[in-house]
Amino acid sequence: MKTLANLMLACTLLWGLQGLAQIDTPQPSPLCTISQKVGLTDVDVTYSRPGMKSRTIFGGLVPYGEMWRLGANASTKLTVSSDVTIGGLEVPKGKYAMYVIPEAEAWTIVIHKNISHWGVGDYTDKDDLGRFRVDVTPMQDQMETLTIEFGGFTSDGADMMIMWENTMVKFPIKTNAVEEVEAQIQKVLVDGPGPGTYYQAARFYLDNDKDLEQAHTWIDMAIEKRPEAFWYVHQKAKIQAKLGMKKEAIATATKSMEMAKANEDGDFGYVANNETLIKEIKEGKYKK
Repeated sequence: MKTLANLMLACTLLWGLQGLAQIDTPQPSPLCTISQKVGLTDVDVTYSRPGMKSRTIFGGLVPYGEMWRLGANASTKLTVSSDVTIGGLEVPKGKYAMYVIPEAEAWTIVIHKNISHWGVGDYTDKDDLGRFRVDVTPMQDQMETLTIEFGGFTSDGADMMIMWENTMVKFPIKTNAVEEVEAQIQKVLVDGPGPGTYYQAARFYLDNDKDLEQAHTWIDMAIEKRPEAFWYVHQKAKIQAKLGMKKEAIATATKSMEMAKANEDGDFGYVANNETLIKEIKEGKYKK
């Protein structure tokens, strides 16, 4: 009986400890993710934010000249949605770890390709994407909690700022936003819609019995931009047939059929499609 009682007591204590293990308490260094649009690029930084708590930080808790994970717990993570330049270092689209080597006058910022490390114990420089140096800026006001922010925005860039204690470092992030916008302007305003856009619009109007004159204009524009597309020409023949342009529709379908026959990669069924269309037009079965 004594043994049974001891077993029951042990089970009760174990249950109590398991219950305590479920308690959710605030983190001493809360996890934070800051998401910022820089130019047209999404930049995300995830890091744990320790506090000073009356401690000397740089040259004390964070020694000078030694690798630091830029926060508490896991290494700080940086994600960029497109290729950027950070502190003069070219950083391709992707996710990286960030480390720093602080000194009194300047820091070395390390962009690291291995994001699985906890702290710096397994760090090896063979996985570095690259490094750059940035000067330290003293702050008059004390920053109690490690803080990473963005500022100094331009059309294609911004500054990333790291602040803690009386120390701030900042470095530029440069994106390709200007070039990307210029490419959009060229495509939308100068080059105009592509052939596929005109083709899809013409097909939609044809299939839904909308403005067939407009559909005819759009299919002509699609063919002008892609004259080898015999399936575009076939759709033009169908539009012409619905417009009552019987003679023109037969000529267009014949042209599409000949183009399909000459295509080295095959006719994709358009020889038969055009033969059927021509027959329906002649028999009056393809009506507007």
